Amino acid sequence: MTELLLTGGPVYLGGGRTTEAVLVRGDRITAVGALEEVAEHAGSARRVDVDGGMILPAFQDAHVHPVFGGLYQLQCDLHDLLSAEAVIETIRRYVAEHPNDEWIVGGGWELQQFSFGPDRAQLDAIEPRRPVYLVDTNVHTAWVNSRALELAGIDRNTPDPADGLIERDAGGEPTGLLHEGAENLVRDLAPAPPPEQYLDALRLAQRQLHALGISAWNDAWVESDIFEAYRKLEDSGELTARVVLSLLWDRHLGESQLEDLLEMRKLGTGGHLDANTAKLFLDGVIETLTASVLEPYLDSSGAPTDNTGIDMFDPVDLDRFCTLLDREGFQLHFHAIGDRAVRLGLDAVAAVRAANGARDARHHIAHVELVHPDDVVRFGELDVVVNAQPLWAQYDSAMKDLTLAYQSPERRKWMYPFADLLRSGARIAIGSDWPVTTANPLHEIEVAVRRTPVEDPGAEVFLPEQRLDLATALDAFTFGSAFVNRDDDSGAIREGLRADLAVVDRNLFELDGSTSEARVLFTLASGEPVFDRGLL
Repeated sequence: MTELLLTGGPVYLGGGRTTEAVLVRGDRITAVGALEEVAEHAGSARRVDVDGGMILPAFQDAHVHPVFGGLYQLQCDLHDLLSAEAVIETIRRYVAEHPNDEWIVGGGWELQQFSFGPDRAQLDAIEPRRPVYLVDTNVHTAWVNSRALELAGIDRNTPDPADGLIERDAGGEPTGLLHEGAENLVRDLAPAPPPEQYLDALRLAQRQLHALGISAWNDAWVESDIFEAYRKLEDSGELTARVVLSLLWDRHLGESQLEDLLEMRKLGTGGHLDANTAKLFLDGVIETLTASVLEPYLDSSGAPTDNTGIDMFDPVDLDRFCTLLDREGFQLHFHAIGDRAVRLGLDAVAAVRAANGARDARHHIAHVELVHPDDVVRFGELDVVVNAQPLWAQYDSAMKDLTLAYQSPERRKWMYPFADLLRSGARIAIGSDWPVTTANPLHEIEVAVRRTPVEDPGAEVFLPEQRLDLATALDAFTFGSAFVNRDDDSGAIREGLRADLAVVDRNLFELDGSTSEARVLFTLASGEPVFDRGLL
């Protein structure tokens, strides 16, 4: 049984408060407070001096895709590349190294890496024979070659699906970019990874997330293959994280899928797993003009268009589905980027409460990139948690060229209004959305506090009035995320709670917001070391 007395640095209690020591016995925190007082209860516990580091509640990621993050590393991984040339060269190398693969599959490229967007001709030049399917880092656009289009029967005469867009050139020919529901026209043809690859991906992701001080998370997109991977890892005793499984509510299937979700909840709840959440995608993303917005997007000259994005659900259907799910006891987890999508999510929760009554459901809306001022106060009024991804709230190329450029000056002020939401009474949790962007909580927290890029802290601050203070950001990534994950047994350092702890190598409150400079020394999950740089 683990018996540790942790001291030698501030122990973070939440709200900016600290103390001197914490005692861990087994999977529980058994004492917290001044060193002299805690030491009286330590008995034979091993004393660990963190040497000026900081003892934190372990982070909980409220919105992440670990299996996807692991799979990409086992496929054609295009994440974190700096140019279109690097992307092309990485694809070329992967194709050469995998001559026997039936399909070339992977992802992680970014639209802003390409001056005019990638196209099928670039992939045809590398691999004309086998189909190529590569999703972007947002997982809302697929880049495919001509062979993939041919197999899917996509040509100039193919209509756009109701929930997607086939990008076309001036002559009407498909360019090789498929947005939202159009991705499925090719994805459904590609062979699924074998079950063992899903397991390997999850094992890899769990190691990497634990190394970042994360002990628990909400997997934000779970279908049957991912569900089975979690169950197998849990059954084998390898799953050391606590995981909420957000079960995808397929917009095409309607009420007929409810029995499947109920069965998955039954099989996937217990031990380290909680499968009592339903995930609903309400729109796309602003970068591809598929996020659902209240006012039309602007074109490249700044003139209004007639495009307001894509609504994934009819509002009447959405209210009905959500009311049904809430009645069955499911938590609702919405993807909403545009201000119309955010409003539809809030409207759905209002309809749920009117039909079923209020309960401690902890429904949450992820991303909240663009929020109309009239809707800010509704989060608190409806007890809807803001599931924030603060790393996106910075002036980078995606923000400047692919987001703000298509919004009016007035609407640009409504981007990621985290401070306004907090002041209005909303509760905030933080998730990374990895592998869309880094899973490192210390990077996410830095941008929440500074609203500048980690690599360029002296850059222009993005809407400085929306910055969070460090204590608020820390609390959101610990207690706030534990709250939305319905994990009332963790998320704070308090006697009697589960011993989920992370130790970093310096006091975060002495870094002037540069939390990315710190690194995790070790992570405890239920009192057991799941990552250690040698301090234990």
